[in-house]
Amino acid sequence: MLSGLNFALLSQRGFRLLASARFVSVLGSAFGPIALSFGVLALPGATPGQLSLVLACQALPQLVFVLWGGVLGDRVRSRFRLVCVTESAAAIVWGLLAVMFATGGPIALIAVFAALGGVTRALFSPALEGVVVDVIDDKQNRQEANALLKVSVNTARLLGMMLAGVVVSLIGPAFALALDAASFAVCAVLFAALGRSTPDRPVRYKVSAWRDLRDGWREFTRHEWLWVTTAQLTVVIAVVNSVAGLLGPMLAVHYLGGAWAWSVVMVAQVVGQLGGAGWAAKLRPARPMLVATLCTAGAALPALLLAFRAPLPVLVVGMVAYGVMWDVTMVMWRTCLQREVPDDAISRVSSIDLLGCLAVAPVGLAVAGPLAAAFGPAVIALGSAALVLAAVGFALLSPDIRTLPGDPPPQETPVPAAATTA
Repeated sequence: MLSGLNFALLSQRGFRLLASARFVSVLGSAFGPIALSFGVLALPGATPGQLSLVLACQALPQLVFVLWGGVLGDRVRSRFRLVCVTESAAAIVWGLLAVMFATGGPIALIAVFAALGGVTRALFSPALEGVVVDVIDDKQNRQEANALLKVSVNTARLLGMMLAGVVVSLIGPAFALALDAASFAVCAVLFAALGRSTPDRPVRYKVSAWRDLRDGWREFTRHEWLWVTTAQLTVVIAVVNSVAGLLGPMLAVHYLGGAWAWSVVMVAQVVGQLGGAGWAAKLRPARPMLVATLCTAGAALPALLLAFRAPLPVLVVGMVAYGVMWDVTMVMWRTCLQREVPDDAISRVSSIDLLGCLAVAPVGLAVAGPLAAAFGPAVIALGSAALVLAAVGFALLSPDIRTLPGDPPPQETPVPAAATTA
């Protein structure tokens, strides 16, 4: 499936730097959640409640500040400098967290630094969507570029998942967090290099931030396919997080053999995502959002298989299939977003979409546990699968989802000699 990728894009210096920055950032970020969780639990007298507090402090600022991150991403002269600053700040925050765990720092201070880390992500993520648009100015190549970026990100995530547990177990969470901090610092350097070769954009400081946000909301609601997809993903992502973080591990302990088996299952998903990104690079459907929405139904597979206690080999195959379908969805959706939304509004629109997609996820995790305790994890897994299919059915009712046209195939154009030597 990787044969469909357009590796010639890597001959362009800007795209090469962008892909490298994403790879380094995601590879390092894979260490963060594992190190943070095990690091807190390893502190003297730490309780699961304190871990919940730290994780909540990290997650909440992402929801609170993400809209303003979108406004800032569309207002600044250079999105590249903005992401460089946020990655530099993240490097400092995670470096301080590494020091806290190395010295057994107080849980309150760890929670504060975790919250600051959440703020950096809220400001970074919407601006990143604009950075991709600024780098890939050829709209015909954006689907191929998005697919290649997904392969870079998924490869980094796969390596990170395999290495994080080993590093935390053998060396300790403080060292793992230091590696995470170092990855953010390297990423900041790469974005700084990327920004030096890109002209600044017109500033929007004369327009109030509230008006910017209101205009972004109008742009978001103007596209029926976009807000319908966001509503669908609000449900789907809540289910996916609940299955991956709670129901899956519970059922893995009950009948699969424990944590090692669930690790195999999660790795299988990322392997599938690698193949899905490669496949999506060469797909040119006449109705891309129809294909993306149908592929979203694959998110019901893990919950459905777990509900019926599928054996590990069957579950692994199902997770690979789900991974393929999920990345086809993401590549198609992102390409349509970049094509249909004006470049000067894309950070705001992305922030609204991100807030909508993630807003219910913490509620899903909070509700899934008590429901699983009351009715059993298999029953709740089956209900979760039904919720995904219902959300997909709702999205398919939208005429815009069913009829939004796709891009024509990209024209074969030779790569300029200057680009290949840059």
